[in-house]
Amino acid sequence: MKEITAAQLKQMIQTGERVHVIDVREDEEVAFGMIPSATHIKMGDIPERMNELDKNETFVIICRSGVRSEHVCRYLEAHGYDVCNVIDGMLGWDGELE
Repeated sequence: MKEITAAQLKQMIQTGERVHVIDVREDEEVAFGMIPSATHIKMGDIPERMNELDKNETFVIICRSGVRSEHVCRYLEAHGYDVCNVIDGMLGWDGELE
């Protein structure tokens, strides 16, 4: 499975790279903020909504700490999707792990 850090993701976005970010956290978590360009699909909704994702695109999956996003990445990979896990999640994005 491909992996990146939140800092690497932030740099990709800041340099204008086209990145498809899927935030798999729960509604109450994203209420506190999420990456502006991200799409919110809760982890539990992935199986019924993965048909919304283009298998020709790469998706960067993020959660709070990287655990749920890893599970989602493994699931999507098993179904033929190209995905990349943000290993430190939103904690890394927000700088809490620095």
